[in-house]
Amino acid sequence: MAERDVEREYSVADFAAKLRRLADALESGKPFRIQVAGERFTVPKNAQVSVEHERGDDEEEIEFQLKWSLADADEDPDDDTEV
Repeated sequence: MAERDVEREYSVADFAAKLRRLADALESGKPFRIQVAGERFTVPKNAQVSVEHERGDDEEEIEFQLKWSLADADEDPDDDTEV
């Protein structure tokens, strides 16, 4: 599979709605599907969740990150919640 590194900006309302649906999927222990820059994929229920904070000279950044192995992403898509 080809490497990919994309970033997409959302309005505050759209971002908040996505975070709410993501939180619901995480709390219920279910995998979920999300589409980023035209590609749809499944995040498995056992994905590792972390928060990263970076500070530079003139800006700061926070990233909410989910990581998983590709083998874990082969779960049944019928259980997926669309995010």
